[in-house]
Amino acid sequence: MKPVEELRYLILAVQREGNRILAAQLRPLGLTPSQGEVLRVMHDHGPLTLSALGHLLVCETTASPSRLVDRLVGQGLLERTTDPHDRRYVTLTLTPEGRRLERRVVTVEDHLHGVLERLVAGQPLEETIRLLRNMANEFPAGQALARRRA
Repeated sequence: MKPVEELRYLILAVQREGNRILAAQLRPLGLTPSQGEVLRVMHDHGPLTLSALGHLLVCETTASPSRLVDRLVGQGLLERTTDPHDRRYVTLTLTPEGRRLERRVVTVEDHLHGVLERLVAGQPLEETIRLLRNMANEFPAGQALARRRA
């Protein structure tokens, strides 16, 4: 196996396990990891248009996460507000229930981050982040993450 191939599979393995852990902890809240990400992004960057939200999500490969947002609106976690002067302009905001659930998502993420911190203790984390950031910045999901960091 080539080193770069092993790197690709190691990234995939860690991502899948992290997502599995996250999904299991979000399931009692009635959320998927993608829905949890939307709540976190909305808390950190909202209110947002659908397009602006799409440009900040790592979980979605499209700039318009309509179905994901529709489900969260249906669950009463997001609210759509149409601009009275331009009906094409719709703003998304967290509802009070969405804000409450977002705080619980933070707790779940903090637990996962604690597990990850224990696994990487003593390792060259800054170098690893720099390597992965350089790779990820070449792809839409990495670019979305860069926009969130900015």
